[in-house]
Amino acid sequence: MTSEITFLGMDLFWLIAAAGGGFLGAAIGANLAFGFTGVSILLGLGVLAATGNTIIIDYVAFGPVFGPHIAFAGGVAAAAYAAKQGKLADTGGGKDLNTAMAGFGNPEALLVGAGFGVLGYIVQNLIAQIPWFGGHTDSVALTVMLSGILARVLFGKTGVVSWISNPTADHCWVPWQQEPKQYLVFGLLAGIFGAGTAVAVAVAFPELADVAQILPFAISALCIIIISFGVTVPVTHHMTIIAGLAGVKFMTAFGLSPLVAMIIGVAFGVFAAWLAEIMNRAFHAKGDTHIDPPAAAIWISTLIILSIAG
Repeated sequence: MTSEITFLGMDLFWLIAAAGGGFLGAAIGANLAFGFTGVSILLGLGVLAATGNTIIIDYVAFGPVFGPHIAFAGGVAAAAYAAKQGKLADTGGGKDLNTAMAGFGNPEALLVGAGFGVLGYIVQNLIAQIPWFGGHTDSVALTVMLSGILARVLFGKTGVVSWISNPTADHCWVPWQQEPKQYLVFGLLAGIFGAGTAVAVAVAFPELADVAQILPFAISALCIIIISFGVTVPVTHHMTIIAGLAGVKFMTAFGLSPLVAMIIGVAFGVFAAWLAEIMNRAFHAKGDTHIDPPAAAIWISTLIILSIAG
């Protein structure tokens, strides 16, 4: 679905629609919006398998409706703005990704979300058009990170980079997975789940090999809905998508057996878990707004994987 009006590779229909996605992410909260990304992926994979049509994946899950660079990023920016206005002091400030901005009865934060949704569409498209680099990384994840940095610069009071060696209750990301014994075990086991699922799908349905990694990613994303209600489930979408991507790419590029491919995927899942915590300690933990550690881990890990086996 397009308007047939394009500029710099961007479609006017999608560009305008991105304002709606950014608004929605702000209105319902970033975490809930990301959970709906997972729902949309599951629906889109079903439609793709049945009809060969990718519109639900392209437009709804990763496009103007629930694309993380649009809806989630819009929710992040709206929370940062609302915190600057003193509205989230009791719920985590600019790092509060659960509160729905619609409840404030003031459209300003919603307009910020809409604006960041449009910006996310533009930035992601420009990144994707960069020769070689755009085709060898996750432009959506990189845009999520860059959008969070911009929101910090515009609405936050802390610097973008501020390293912390030992996160505390006041300066952390996910308290129940910040220690090595926690995030490394999560990376190992979530990596088995992610790589195993993606490799199995790619073997059974070769026509779905290019998107197999988004199935475990979708299931991990659904868990973020549970987090938005205060349940302490692990955050694993960066682990599962990277494990799945590595497993499938190495299997198809080098003719590896599914077992070997899964083991390689697990190794990358552990790497993504470690990298996200490093990004947390560098960008997020001491900040007063959200700069997404999983997004940082995903685009860097994807760059490494696709550079080797893309």
